[in-house]
Formats: sequence, structure tokens, C-alpha cells
Amino acid sequence: MKLKNLESLLGDLEQFSNPKIELEQYPTGPHIASRMLYTAENSFGDVSGKVVADFGCGCGTLGIAAALLGAEHVLGIDVDAESLEIASSNAEELEVEMNFVQCDIQNLKLRGLTVDTIVMNPPFGTRRKGADMDFLSSALKVASVAVYSLHKTSTRDHIKRAAIRDFNASTAEVLCELRYDVPQLYKFHKKREVDIAVDLWRFAPKRVQ
Repeated sequence: MKLKNLESLLGDLEQFSNPKIELEQYPTGPHIASRMLYTAENSFGDVSGKVVADFGCGCGTLGIAAALLGAEHVLGIDVDAESLEIASSNAEELEVEMNFVQCDIQNLKLRGLTVDTIVMNPPFGTRRKGADMDFLSSALKVASVAVYSLHKTSTRDHIKRAAIRDFNASTAEVLCELRYDVPQLYKFHKKREVDIAVDLWRFAPKRVQ
């Protein structure tokens, strides 16, 4: 599938109607989502034929992109039941298969399922300090091949140091810097849209000997 086709399909997905600020719910736009998954597949072969999990899947954009790019099995995980309903509806609309689990990422237990690749747009940690690191730590415990994640560019040094030193990553690489468009979703937002610089990371977990 071509990048522009993937972006177009993702652009039609339903997004949050009543986002929850305590969960830092922001939609992952089709521009960023399509490039994230297209890069994972075409530069590293980490999607097609793989078991992919979308951590904090929200409305399912990243997981659906993985399914469209030929993932063997896609799992969407989120703590919020409303988000999972939207994600399930989006998957049905595009006729892609996804399974969904409602749970806190830190309490996730996958029995008998080996996840190759994790894709995620975690909370930036502005509402609950350290939320972004909780996601990264959990992802690197579960993924057997790679973790693709978006983090604020301003946290780059901290993310790399923590991934390698504390979270058992063998490599932590910024693939590109992207502009994340944050729309005016919440009452405290004064501007119609804000651009935030984010890094697209690829982390590889250390192999268990």
C-alpha cells in the first residue's frame, strides 16, 4: 500500500467526541500515523506478518494502520472503554481484524502470545508526570522485536538515557522529527491548534539469552 493511500484511509477514522484530559487523550493524526507505520514496515520490516500491539490505542489509528500494512495479528490495548468502542467501530468500518483488551498497560499480562512490535503514541506526561516513561518501560518488557513511539523532542536526551539504562533497550534511535498538531480539544486550550515537535523513536529490546 502506498503512503498516500494509507494516510487517506486513516483520515476517515472516527476520533474522540469527548476526550478525557486525565488520560491525555489526543488523536494521532493520519499524517503522523501513516508515516510511523510506513517507516516501521518499509525500513525495518516490523509490521507485515508480525504480531503488533497498539499500546494506549485510543481510537485505534496506529493498530488499524498496522493491519492495513499486513500485520498477522493486531491487538489494541487501552484503559478507556469508550475509546475501545470507537476503535472497534473504526476497524469494522475498514474491514480489518483487531482484537481489543481493556486494561492499564502496567497491569498487562499476555499469556501465550508473543508480541513482535509495539506501536504507541503515549501520554506526554504533562497531566501525570512519568506516564510516558511508564508506557515505554512496559512496552520494552513486552515487545520481542521493536517499539515505535512518539515523544516530545524536548525530552530526547532523557528518553534515550532511560531506555538504555533503565528499561533494557539495546538500541534507542530517533528515526525522524515530526510536527504533532494538537487541536483545540479542551477548555484550557487557548489556540485553535498548536504544533509540537515530536520524535519518532525505534527501540529494540535486549534479547533474552
